[in-house]
Amino acid sequence: MAEQLASVIGGIIGGLLLLIIGVSCCLWRRLCATFTYEELPETPDPATTSSTSRREDRPCPYAGPPPGRLPSVPFVVPPSHQGRDWVPLHAGDGAPASQDPCPIPEHMPYTSSASPGDACVIGNINPELYKSPEDTSETDFPDGCLGRLWFSVEYQQESERLLVGLIKARQLQVPSETCSPLVKLHLLPDERRFLQSKTKRKTCNPQFDENFVFQVSSRSVSQRVLKFSVYHVNRQRKHQLLGQVLFPLKNETLAGDRHHIIWRDLEAENLEPPSEFGDLQFCLGYNDYLNRLTVVVLRAKGLQLQEDRGVVSVFVKVSLMNHNKFVKCKRTSAILGSVSPVYNETFSFKADPSELDTASLSLTVLQITEGDKSYPLGRVVVGPYMYTRGRELEHWDEMLRRPKELVKRWHALCRSTEP
Repeated sequence: MAEQLASVIGGIIGGLLLLIIGVSCCLWRRLCATFTYEELPETPDPATTSSTSRREDRPCPYAGPPPGRLPSVPFVVPPSHQGRDWVPLHAGDGAPASQDPCPIPEHMPYTSSASPGDACVIGNINPELYKSPEDTSETDFPDGCLGRLWFSVEYQQESERLLVGLIKARQLQVPSETCSPLVKLHLLPDERRFLQSKTKRKTCNPQFDENFVFQVSSRSVSQRVLKFSVYHVNRQRKHQLLGQVLFPLKNETLAGDRHHIIWRDLEAENLEPPSEFGDLQFCLGYNDYLNRLTVVVLRAKGLQLQEDRGVVSVFVKVSLMNHNKFVKCKRTSAILGSVSPVYNETFSFKADPSELDTASLSLTVLQITEGDKSYPLGRVVVGPYMYTRGRELEHWDEMLRRPKELVKRWHALCRSTEP
């Protein structure tokens, strides 16, 4: 009984295997018939073809896929262009023929206005794009400019020497027809010692090319100020001041052992006598797009230092107030005790246009003594009508009338109420 059952099962399995093999063979034949490659016709022998029956090189028309094949993109052999003469589209009628199918012009920069025939020059370097910006320092002079001075600064850390190069001056304004300029160099706060250049005769554009050396310690060099005073020497050998340049020696300016070539416009000397507590010069500006109030603290003069308290340095504190309430405070760097410190430091405050009618700025000059205690020397407040009058109010109103511009003015310090 068991043998009969085993033979029945073996017969069923064998039949299934034969059926699977048969179906697989049928599928394989159909697949092979579908992807059968068409044999290309043999190329005729050139010797057997007639030389008079030459045909132009052109692609054979596509007749469609053969039966039993899947539709595909027609294959076209492009015509050969070797040996033909091509004329660039941008060339004239008499342009010489070139054997190179993609000629490259020798002196043609790549620009966006190139013609279609210039497609092969993509990637060429245009030298015009790599030229440095034109130096306009000797051509752009603002109205009322008293002249411009060029100089270089280098500080040697090991020998503690400050090297100053006096290069040139341009467009000096003198009352007489001829000008004989010279320059005196001071290292403030030392007003007594100075170095002097040679006098250049009969020129408003002198070329000095002179070098000067100041011996100054590395601890105090960042608190010093270079002062250039340009004079005209008349026939009686009297010196007439044409203008001056004050250049603070900040750490970022002296970074690295290399020359820093700088130019500055001459400024007129303020001949007004200092007020009782001294004067402070600063700029105000408001950017209505960024809602930024900018203050540039420039310099002070005629400060009444309290030497009995051991003066160490002087700084300026700038405070933004709103309804007489403190909003934010910033301060300048401390300058070694000088009655005429120079700062040239910029501060910015966030202020909405709606707050300008109730906001004010308080600038206080303070001195630091040996015990790290600060004592106020004077104070000035600028703002709208509810806080100020006179020059302080005029400065604030002019700032609002001239947005995005810096308005510079001197202000007299008054007695400070700060402790």
